[in-house]
Order: sequence, then C-alpha cells, then structure tokens
Amino acid sequence: MPINAEYRGPGDLPQVIPVFPLPGALLLPRGQMPLNIFEPRYLSMVDDALRDGHRLIGMIQPDAAHSQNEARPALFRVGCVGRITQLAEAGDGRYILELTGIARFKVIEEIAVLTAYRQCKVDYSPYVDDFTARKGEEAVDREALLEVLTDFLKANNLKVDWEGVESAPNEALVNALAMMSPYGPPEKQAMLEAPDLKTRAEILIAVTEMDLAKKRTSGDPPLQ
Repeated sequence: MPINAEYRGPGDLPQVIPVFPLPGALLLPRGQMPLNIFEPRYLSMVDDALRDGHRLIGMIQPDAAHSQNEARPALFRVGCVGRITQLAEAGDGRYILELTGIARFKVIEEIAVLTAYRQCKVDYSPYVDDFTARKGEEAVDREALLEVLTDFLKANNLKVDWEGVESAPNEALVNALAMMSPYGPPEKQAMLEAPDLKTRAEILIAVTEMDLAKKRTSGDPPLQ
C-alpha cells in the first residue's frame, strides 16, 4: 500500500515510540495489519500518534515466559513499527485502523513515561534492509512455499484467491502468509526475527509442515 511518508533509513524514524503489546500479532515491513482499538490507553496512544504527526505505533509481543506481572508483561526484544494508514471511528468509542509496517526494531530500553501506554527507546539499525522493498526475494523458494500452502488449504478445507497469490511478489506473499498464519507467539516471533526473507519463508514452511504432520498423526479435525 502506498503511504504519504518516505522512510529511507533508521534516521527517518523516531528513537522513542509508543508500543502496543499484543500476543500473536505479527507485523512485517510493508504488511498491513487491521486493529480494533477500544481500551482507553490505546485510544490515547492513537490520538497522540496522530497529534504528534508521526502516526507511528510499534507492534510487539508480550513475552509470557519471562513475565512476572500479568498486567505489565515483559516484552520480546524485537518488534515492528507501523504507520497508521487508515483510520475510521466506529461510533461507539472505538477506532478501526490499519497499520502498514515500516521496519523492525530492537528494544534498547523501556522508558518511564506519564502516558498510560508504554513507550520504548528502540534501534532500527540491525534491520536496515527492511527499508528496501523486496530485498532478497529472489532467494525465496516460491515453489516450496506454494506447495505447502496448497497442502495447508487442503488439510483445513480452505480456499484462497489463487489469482492474487500467483500475481503477488515474493516479499508480499511471504509476509502476508506469515502474518495470517494461525501459529502461536513463539512461531510468530521466529518469523519476525528471521534475518532475511528467505529464512522467514523457510521457517513458515517448516512450521506448517510440522503442523500438518501433527494433524495427520493425531487425526485432529481441520481448522474452523
């Protein structure tokens, strides 16, 4: 999706960003994530992002395995910052918005703030390749990816717009499938932290193959 701002490198993004901890949520560069915002602290976060003009929110997963405070869980060290590219008011106090992924970041530290939502100082430099669209997509094994997608759809009685799949560039295809995949936080985090698009595709293929093998062995019913 085209956006109204150009981000050419880490210097074009703020070092301190609001973060939205959400388990199982995976945002990737140039991917689109719909969000239904209703908690007061996150409504304030959206208002502030719009008021400040940067329109940026960092998506990150809570790290449940290392959390002692359920109300304020520990965070994984890597997330992805997105720009608000669509926003609608639901009429009942909610915001319906869409984030478009810009680049991944590494959390340097969470900072003490007066806002109800959390904020972190972050570093984008480990993921400088994220600023280049379609970087490394020629290395993706597209045939293997489509093969496992076919098996997954068949096993779960699902359908897909094959015309759209076949016309999608490798980056868009890999990232969309990773973001929509039904796997848990550890698998989503592994795909987020993959060093390149080829590795992300390989993780997605491996996780899906393991899931399919498990279903065949256990006789689990298909996904609903």
